[in-house]
Amino acid sequence: MGTLRGEEIIAQSFKREGVDTIFFMMGGPTSGTAGACLELGMQGIYVRHEQAAAMMAHAYARVTGKPGICIAPMGPGVANLVTGLGNAWADAAPVIAIGGAAPMRGTTLDTFQEMDQIPMMRPIVKAAYRIDLGYRIPEYISIAFREALDGKRGPVYLDLPGDVLAGKVEEERIHWVASPSRTEARPAGDPALIRGAIELLAKARKPLVLTGSGVLWSRAEDQLKKFIDATGLPFFTTPQGRGVIPEDHPRSFPGARSTAFREADVVLVIGARANSMLSFLRPPRFSPDAKLINVNLDGKEIGHNRAADIGIIGDARLVLEQLTLEAAGKFDPKHETEWVAQLAVKHRSNLERSAPLLHSDAVPIHPLRLCNEVKEVISRDTILVVDGHEILNFARQSIPIYQARCSLNAGPHGCMGVGIPFGIGAQAARPDLPVLVLSGDGAFGWNGMEMDTAIRHRLPIVVVVSNNGGFTSRKTGGNVGRDLGFQRYDKMVEALGGYGEFVERPDAIRPAIESAIKSRKTALVNVCTDPDAQATTDMGFAGY
Repeated sequence: MGTLRGEEIIAQSFKREGVDTIFFMMGGPTSGTAGACLELGMQGIYVRHEQAAAMMAHAYARVTGKPGICIAPMGPGVANLVTGLGNAWADAAPVIAIGGAAPMRGTTLDTFQEMDQIPMMRPIVKAAYRIDLGYRIPEYISIAFREALDGKRGPVYLDLPGDVLAGKVEEERIHWVASPSRTEARPAGDPALIRGAIELLAKARKPLVLTGSGVLWSRAEDQLKKFIDATGLPFFTTPQGRGVIPEDHPRSFPGARSTAFREADVVLVIGARANSMLSFLRPPRFSPDAKLINVNLDGKEIGHNRAADIGIIGDARLVLEQLTLEAAGKFDPKHETEWVAQLAVKHRSNLERSAPLLHSDAVPIHPLRLCNEVKEVISRDTILVVDGHEILNFARQSIPIYQARCSLNAGPHGCMGVGIPFGIGAQAARPDLPVLVLSGDGAFGWNGMEMDTAIRHRLPIVVVVSNNGGFTSRKTGGNVGRDLGFQRYDKMVEALGGYGEFVERPDAIRPAIESAIKSRKTALVNVCTDPDAQATTDMGFAGY
């Protein structure tokens, strides 16, 4: 038999795991690894900065449900992965990162770019391993996939010294891992607790269902809709969990979110963490007297920050099926309760209150008018990526999401700069769907040069920049370090070979976005918006 280099073993291991796309930065000693993946037919997206590669892998994972793969060269290249992997860790998204490392033969010699990279990664990944034997590479790849996908998902880092990557291994010594190497088993909930949950919900005057990313990772959107349709309960999602049920569903009341959380007497939380995105499920955001039913695959999340009256460890899909069966005959889903009617009225009143700004002809343009034009242009299956501060919150309040895995944002880490990389990762994952990135001008600056990456790879993402000339509203965080000027980002994209539009008046927004979409190029629509328009949110500078 022949020999294989370590980098070729990685590529073949990825192929066996079903990897079809990698995001990478060229450089030593990992360029050969990326090249070996490309030789096996994988799509390769090469970037301008390593953090963007990690963010693209994160978005790929969000859209497909499979681990995203990123590869970075040693030393500074690996250090540049930290922001992206830290964000994936906070978002519990499965990413597998390959980092090059200085050769083992040079350990402690201060060889070029020698760093102790494992300790740097451990706090922001589920697991980190240094591979020092080439013939064991398939085992480590298999472990990485199992770790990334087991229970609460997350990133895994593999450290590959240059001499392991370049070293030749006799094929008979390689420990290839038999497929499948992991189980797809799903744990169901305790039947007694399922009965108790339904009894509590059936007796409640003001029940609500609150879901998170766990429903998406379990691909339980159909089961959730069946449960809601069978019970008639109002439902809400975390910002990351949007789209599991179309937000024009008759039991969806996003405009009444604060009222619903504050007044609910029984809250069924499925696949969501009690973190800052949900104000820790604590008062005053939620009633101190509310009963909490908490369903999560990760037992550590049940009781975290707030005690659960009923805690169910189980997979979201199976538990929802159990809840639906148990609910049969105990609810009248067609009956509009006083609680549902109250939420509907509050939802409509908030929509009516924002209507003048959604249709405002003011110049400079109000961000809500921009959001409304985006809403009117995009299709129901458009993957919408939102990045920034003011525009993130304005968009959350005004642009509905209709399909699962069609909404991406910074997540619980609030990481600015994800917009362009997320758009690229989503488009690489789903070339059949339109992708639109709505970004603040401050957020665009972090990874704006990745527009070049999209152009080189002919990925027709459309980026709409809400350009208010700074990092926030002038009323949000003060003016210290805020001002950026109304820069011509559209000209930058045109210079790179993309399509650009510049907009200063509200009636020009829609034609500009439509032209960008029709161009079939990587495009940027630069919209000048009101620097004094301030969004309201439960998070922000005041929460620090």
